[in-house]
Amino acid sequence: MSRTPDLSTATWRKSSYSDGGDNNCVEVSDTFPALVPVRDSKAPTGPALVFGPGAWSAFVAYAARR
Repeated sequence: MSRTPDLSTATWRKSSYSDGGDNNCVEVSDTFPALVPVRDSKAPTGPALVFGPGAWSAFVAYAARR
């Protein structure tokens, strides 16, 4: 069983690919070495997705090709 990490201490940074408008606001946290939490900056108290580093790297590589 997987436990959800406590993200209350996370330091978030906006993706450099977010355009600053109302539609593209993704934030990631580098606070946890073995996890990559991702959230919608328009809903900072909402849920976050949590990826392993390998899965996040694969996602970013795929997205960069699009």
